[in-house]
Amino acid sequence: MTIGTGVVLFVIGAILTFALNVDVGWADLDMVGYILMGAGVVAFLVGLVLMARRRRTDVVTRTEPAAGGYETRRSTRAAGDEEVF
Repeated sequence: MTIGTGVVLFVIGAILTFALNVDVGWADLDMVGYILMGAGVVAFLVGLVLMARRRRTDVVTRTEPAAGGYETRRSTRAAGDEEVF
């Protein structure tokens, strides 16, 4: 949701800055557009960072004694999964 919000803010800011030629006395629409584009970029980057953290996985390698020698087991789990050994 954060990535989509960032894109929407950026698009609205670009429209205010580059597409509208309206002069209002109480606000500078170009500056408001630049602020919205900056907020959109920040929201987009925060969304990418949160998505990258969510997809992190842990790999655990264990060597255990078994009949006739040692056995190596490797298990992988994603963030949010239960531990499986």
